[in-house]
Amino acid sequence: MKDQQAIETMTLFATCPKGMELLLADELGSLGMTVTKTTVAGVHLTGSLEAAYRACLWSRLANRIVLCLSREEGIETPDQLKGCAEAIDWRGHLAPGKTLAVDFHGQSQAIRHTRFGAQTVKDGVVDALRSAGRERPSVDPRDPDLRLYAHLHRGRLTLGIDLSGDSLHRRGYRRELGHAPIKENLAAALLVRADWPARAKAGEALIDPLCGSGTLVIEGALMAADVAPNLLRERFGFHGWAGHDATLWQELKREAEARASLGRKRCKAKLYGRDQSPQAISAARANAMRAGIPALIDFQGASVKQLVRPADLPAEALGLLITNPPYGERIGELPELVPLYAALGARAQAHFPGWRLAMLTGNPELGHRTGLRAGKQYAFKNGPLDCKLLLIELDQGQASAPTPDQAAPAKRRAVGGQSSGDDHDGDASGDEFHKAASNSATKSSKEAAAHSDERPARSEGAQMFANRLLKNRKRLKSWLKRSGEPCYRLYDADMPEYALAIDVYGDRVHVQEYAPPKSVNANQAQRRLLDALGVIPEVLEVSPEHVYIKQRERQSGKAQYQKHAASGERFQVREGRAQLWVNLRDYLDTGLFLDHRPVRRMLAEMAPGTRFLNLFCYTATATVQAALGTEAEGGASDSVSVDLSNTYLEWARENFALNRLDPSRHRVVRDDCLRWLETAGSEFDLIFLDPPTFSNSKKMEATLDIQRDQGQLVELAMARLAPGGTLVFSNNQRRFVLDAALEERFAVEDISAKTFDPDFTRRPDLHHCFLIRHRDDAA
Repeated sequence: MKDQQAIETMTLFATCPKGMELLLADELGSLGMTVTKTTVAGVHLTGSLEAAYRACLWSRLANRIVLCLSREEGIETPDQLKGCAEAIDWRGHLAPGKTLAVDFHGQSQAIRHTRFGAQTVKDGVVDALRSAGRERPSVDPRDPDLRLYAHLHRGRLTLGIDLSGDSLHRRGYRRELGHAPIKENLAAALLVRADWPARAKAGEALIDPLCGSGTLVIEGALMAADVAPNLLRERFGFHGWAGHDATLWQELKREAEARASLGRKRCKAKLYGRDQSPQAISAARANAMRAGIPALIDFQGASVKQLVRPADLPAEALGLLITNPPYGERIGELPELVPLYAALGARAQAHFPGWRLAMLTGNPELGHRTGLRAGKQYAFKNGPLDCKLLLIELDQGQASAPTPDQAAPAKRRAVGGQSSGDDHDGDASGDEFHKAASNSATKSSKEAAAHSDERPARSEGAQMFANRLLKNRKRLKSWLKRSGEPCYRLYDADMPEYALAIDVYGDRVHVQEYAPPKSVNANQAQRRLLDALGVIPEVLEVSPEHVYIKQRERQSGKAQYQKHAASGERFQVREGRAQLWVNLRDYLDTGLFLDHRPVRRMLAEMAPGTRFLNLFCYTATATVQAALGTEAEGGASDSVSVDLSNTYLEWARENFALNRLDPSRHRVVRDDCLRWLETAGSEFDLIFLDPPTFSNSKKMEATLDIQRDQGQLVELAMARLAPGGTLVFSNNQRRFVLDAALEERFAVEDISAKTFDPDFTRRPDLHHCFLIRHRDDAA
């Protein structure tokens, strides 16, 4: 029976990731199978048992090899599903005493859950065996002897035996994982598309400059040495199948072992893995050791900036650069990745003429940052992400990016404002910025920080943007020198095409992208953003890892207070006499509203000897300034700061501790400000009321609208204001108009125009500020 199985034609189905179907069909055809049809994420085949075994052992691209036992149409109900399973004679597939499990995929109107579908198929198998006089088999979902495959799509049911068992992409060598590793069969597909098998036979070289845990290089070595990708696997799904031919399998395995032994000795290709991270290199070496090809790969620590032709390669040697750099799925990663891609393109073009560069990216706009033109592109899925493999021929003179030797003069011209076409705004004079050293633990930031001197030529728009940054820095120079302020706004959508707000915090830069309207092409907006991120580190002389970016949209409710990350990365900045904590990464806002700097300065001057109240206090930076006051007169005698957010009240306490403020005199209160004002019994000499434009509130129709509800807020605050005191009322509603009734009842002075330092004069409607006193006091 087994000899007959070895030669008879079997109906098979091979699964794979989307986008790899045609490659898989070609591969399985070369292994002795006949391809009958390709479908989404799979290939239909016929072949012998020997061919099926070869596929399990040698396929570099498949996930599973399934022996099809039944294919039926019109299957919609559980009874129909169970009937199909029950109609198969399972005695020739599941031996007595063996366990089974069912992997069910798909659904119908009546079968909506995969667990229910698997249970139904299992019931059919059990009933079929019991009807044949066999004992009920046991189910072992984790480690069964026999794994069944069931797929239901549009009424079409495929039932079969999973000959592979665990997914074939799990080769067994990769126990050490680096940053965002790709699956082994995706790595193999990229190598096939890049024509590595033919290049390896010709003795060419392969280099991955961002190798991580080494998957691409290891898969390349297995191909070059003719090593079966699943030779290390001890157990396949067919080992628990009653039809398994152990003799045939052992013959095929011995053949593969002999080919591998010979292939390792005859391999002419040289392979190199490079990565900035010592941990990644260590993991890659351990993985290569388990794969049985450690001698074929040279792993060394190096950044992309250090990418050069290996010293042991002849000058005429050709090869393949292939890599899977970070994609920047989160917007905050982009500042570090723009220079990374630029350096990759510059080094590839400068040091590897005549080679091919194969780069997988989930962000085509980042791919453009290499300055190189892809001759071919192929679509792939990396998990849920749509990606493209870019194939670039590194011919002399085909790239738009300058070599490293050309890049340095380009930088000098840009910073000095002397390049042709630059306007006079490009003057480089201005206050000095500190250069930040890179110490990030992530792969992308380490790579990016190491190669800030290698950049492609700027686009016309990018150069204009750089010139505007330089112009603004020059305009603020004298004020910054006089004030000594380390935190300020440098740019606020001065050029509509570059809709960004750029704030400097010492040697760090905080960038907020205003979400573009739907009328703006998304790719064009992304391209301009990447242009800007390529310019900012160079012009402002900061490390790319110290550039933080977020996208700012109109906020409502509590959205602006929600976390965007959880790094806990914070640092101290100085403002006047105060030291304050800021966090540029985790929240939309940083903990310090820079436009309110003059208001806080005014509060410090008004505060000596007063009882101070801060409503909607946020991180209580205004309270800190009021409590510190002036050097000559001191600050507020005591204070209360009220807010609903536990997060920001804790931040406020940390600001108080940083400035050694006594918590018994300077209290924080968690409460709704409206409710607190209605029940508070104290009076205050100085009150700062700075509510959000919108906020959730149980007291006011579920939302607070500052334009609508200003009257009630101010009335309640004025009820707590002591005779002779002052309410400083501020808000950020751009079109805010003060209620006329308030001006009739109280003495009101609009001081908005006086509350903007030179860095915010472009936006005179950014906030509104009023001094409000009781009329008797004013008289």
